Amino acid sequence: MTDRPSQGLLLRLAGPLQSWGTHSKYARRDTARFPTRSGIVGMLAAGLGRARQAPLDDLTELSMTVRVDRPGVVLSDFHTVGGGLPADETVITVDGKHRPDGKGTLVSKRQYLADAAFTLALTSDDEALLHACAAALRDPHWPLFLGRRSCPPEGPILLGCVEDPLRHLVQLPLAAKRPRSGPQPIDFYGDRPLGALPVNSDAPDKGDGDHHSGEVTDEPMSFAPLARQYRPRPLYRRAVHLPDTAYAGFGTSHLETLQNYIATHFATAERSTQ
Repeated sequence: MTDRPSQGLLLRLAGPLQSWGTHSKYARRDTARFPTRSGIVGMLAAGLGRARQAPLDDLTELSMTVRVDRPGVVLSDFHTVGGGLPADETVITVDGKHRPDGKGTLVSKRQYLADAAFTLALTSDDEALLHACAAALRDPHWPLFLGRRSCPPEGPILLGCVEDPLRHLVQLPLAAKRPRSGPQPIDFYGDRPLGALPVNSDAPDKGDGDHHSGEVTDEPMSFAPLARQYRPRPLYRRAVHLPDTAYAGFGTSHLETLQNYIATHFATAERSTQ
């Protein structure tokens, strides 16, 4: 990624709980420490009103870069489903039958991120697709959620459709207080090299962002209920020091600073936060 993308969407993902599974299956539902491509593509598909069997080729062409404003805390929850029901109303098994008496209760463990906040840039050369996604996030066909239906966002997700989105991704106010222990690097995650991030800092980064730090299996190929498919993709990480002025605190303080930034810098932005 030698050249910065010229246009993209900026999103704000914050809420009491989020959950971005990468290995979730059956009774164990995990969460990654940052939004996944499958979760974001699914959110866009829901906003656009696409059926689960619909092709995803255009949405998977979008590139995603995540800034971790607040990493949050991982919580584990214990779930039971189907207990106390008559035999003909218990959870259906994979072969289409009802579970037998005494085995109708399903137990699962699910992970969530509590009090996390992320700022995210979606970039593409397809201007029409970006504007369609912006409209879907502003007025979604189906409700939007942060990885799981039980995790609604705390407010509007779309910040705007802007020029030079990576510059704004670096400069937008952080939803966090300045650490008492002194400056700490802010993590950025991407599906492409992050060396082009326009960061101005005298402090050294942790990694150059141009070499992937591993793989994550979150590239969706199909959301069809009985034929979900995902494939691995490289994960790029860069940790950079941002100035003290970037920290805007929590709650009203952050929202007011964020709105002032949007009003000042997004000259032609689609201002969904107003």
